[in-house]
Amino acid sequence: MVIDDSKTIRRTAETLLKKEGCDVLTAVDGFEALAKISDQKPAIIFVDIMMPRLDGYQTCALIKNNPQFRATPVIMLSSKDGLFDKARGRIVGAEQYLTKPFTRDELLGAIHRHVGTVA
Repeated sequence: MVIDDSKTIRRTAETLLKKEGCDVLTAVDGFEALAKISDQKPAIIFVDIMMPRLDGYQTCALIKNNPQFRATPVIMLSSKDGLFDKARGRIVGAEQYLTKPFTRDELLGAIHRHVGTVA
């Protein structure tokens, strides 16, 4: 699942992952994502930090506080790469932090590292 308020980022990630055989869900913000996560149970979640209504930190914390999804890997996406931002991501339970613009290899590497196989 890719959660980002930027249509460009969602499309880019979706295209890269679908080329690798992944089923990809997208959401424009945390509220939309939480409903889809509950229904679809994604294997891994990529979430932008800066979003309206519910930011990435809040979204990650809500996912990790739910026993059903606690083990689901959450990868933070951000144009900021500061130490504070990365630390805050870890505090709310994110497994990894990717700086935008991310590469195909970074996305796939995160999937291999946290899920094992692509698709």
